Amino acid sequence: MAHKVWDGRYLTREEIVSFLQEAKIARFCSFNDDGTIHAAPVWFKYENGNIVILTPNHSCKARNVKRNKNVTILIDVVEPTRGVLIYGKAEARALDNEFELKPTAISMCEKYMSREEAKRLAFYFFPKPTNWVKITVKPERIASFDYTKDEVENARYMKRIGMGSPKYRNNL
Repeated sequence: MAHKVWDGRYLTREEIVSFLQEAKIARFCSFNDDGTIHAAPVWFKYENGNIVILTPNHSCKARNVKRNKNVTILIDVVEPTRGVLIYGKAEARALDNEFELKPTAISMCEKYMSREEAKRLAFYFFPKPTNWVKITVKPERIASFDYTKDEVENARYMKRIGMGSPKYRNNL
């Protein structure tokens, strides 16, 4: 898995893993049948080096991945400006029954809430008539950016949050 970087403003491998475990929303991009790109915000989980999402079987994401496994995922935050861009291959696997769906849904939801809340929310994933798919994206290439590592951008950020004055720096 290559890690492309530019201008020295990138996350280390350890920072990437930590960032992917903490970040809340990803933008999942796949190819529509007409060649245009479908981009959708999704909850995700970083699991064993892969990105995992759940989606209904009839969703555009699921249909697109079944047709073309090439996907791009952007996970970023604005304050401070940093992120990870993942290019990879996606595999869609149907979660055919409650015994597969429930633990997968709970595991996914636990990133966003307590285990008890996750169990309650996971209940809504079934027994609805919707069939669910687990999409697993195996990264082939990862790029990252961290503009807090840019001295000029970092100085602007510190000033914006009120920590850029000489008085503040002298008290450190």
